[in-house]
Amino acid sequence: MFTTVTFASILPEILILTIGLLVLIVEPFWKDEQKRNAGWLTAGGLLIAMIVSLLFGQPGEPVAVLGGMIRFDWMGFFLKMLFMFAAAATALLLMDHEQAGKRGEAYLMLLASLIGMNLMASSADLVMLYLSIETASIPLYILSGFLLGDDRSTEAGFKYFLYGAMSSTIMLYGFSLLFGFSGTTDLYSIATSLTSGSISPFLAFGVVTLIIVGLGFKVSVVPFHFWAPDVYQGAPTPVAGYLSTASKAAGFAVILRLFFISFTEFTSTWTMILAVLAAISMTVGNLLALPQTNIKRLLAYSSISHAGYAMIGAVAFSQFGAASVIFYLAAYIATNLLAFGLVMAFSRITGLEEITDYAGLSRRSPLMGLMMLAAFLSLAGMPPFGGFVAKVFVFAAGVQANYTWLVIVGIINSIIGVYYYLNVLKFVYLYRLPNQDEENHPIPLTQPYMIALVVLVIGVILLGTVFAPFFNWSDAGALNLF
Repeated sequence: MFTTVTFASILPEILILTIGLLVLIVEPFWKDEQKRNAGWLTAGGLLIAMIVSLLFGQPGEPVAVLGGMIRFDWMGFFLKMLFMFAAAATALLLMDHEQAGKRGEAYLMLLASLIGMNLMASSADLVMLYLSIETASIPLYILSGFLLGDDRSTEAGFKYFLYGAMSSTIMLYGFSLLFGFSGTTDLYSIATSLTSGSISPFLAFGVVTLIIVGLGFKVSVVPFHFWAPDVYQGAPTPVAGYLSTASKAAGFAVILRLFFISFTEFTSTWTMILAVLAAISMTVGNLLALPQTNIKRLLAYSSISHAGYAMIGAVAFSQFGAASVIFYLAAYIATNLLAFGLVMAFSRITGLEEITDYAGLSRRSPLMGLMMLAAFLSLAGMPPFGGFVAKVFVFAAGVQANYTWLVIVGIINSIIGVYYYLNVLKFVYLYRLPNQDEENHPIPLTQPYMIALVVLVIGVILLGTVFAPFFNWSDAGALNLF
């Protein structure tokens, strides 16, 4: 029966679909110079959708809707707002992309992927979960290889598709075994079925491992990270930013709901697997970031290490741990989108992506220099930015759960990360162009870039200073898992 609660539970998705239909209908009638307005329509529509959802779509008590396929709760709702915010910022950053900004299908693929991510955050059934993962992934494969005239983009799309198809197949096999052993696809009923001793610890380890292969690919933890550097470098930069933030956050949403709800009987098994993956991801990601000379590849390896940091909260298996992961995702989305947005704004004018090319940026564009400072210090975990508070929370959750060794690994890796983040800032602030005439080579920001980057900077600063309301929302979402 379709009730008001059912309608409210899928209100964001209905609004996103409406925006997509508007883009599909209106964009063909625009002249070539007007087609970039699809970015305004997408970003503005998502902003309105967020406001409408906040006014009329807030959840009350957690409830299952649509035959148990969807869980309408605060965790899913808060993550949906994060995904929609990330998509709106990405739409603005896409607008001035030379090849993708005037193509309405790019915004349609972005919105289609967003619907999938929203459903990933609220899926309460294995069938819906798999369908939502594929709905989120397939448009991203297309967007990664969107620049048909660019060999690197084509390679990125092809690699992402191959790795994604393989990991998805393995994960689906894990889902099928889980259904076979439990006799149900409902995530909340699976936990009850498994507590009856219907599956041995050995088989549980195998099922968990198969599922982690697919989800590890989504969040790009080692050893499922091989696709990330090449895809981030070859994909259109706004798409790379969206991949590294919203897509990764959606993967963590699935990890939290699936493992915290369905595998409570085998907590020691999956927490140890995730702890080892977290430690390896932090270490490998940071060590491989050190020698990078291309800034997009550096951010790709940085993204791998941040997946490891966020995983500490999941390993803690507590309400505080889950809340710390959700807050970490909020801070990371704002910070990494800001970093990729700045890279896009710089390369749009210069066509360059090497770290050494950023020499003299603080003189060529003082505002961009300050934004770069905020983004990279936040990634490094420095106060007063969101990245610092996020790391404090996940580390505290790890210590509280007696994973002190994992927290120590995280702290050591944070120190390593500071080096290569500051190395970028060294070129921005201390180095100069060879002819030292930076004033003759300004880097102007277009209106969409200015709006997106300023909003993201404010978000990074607010999450690091006025963090209590955001953490309270994260905690309210985490409460629904227990």
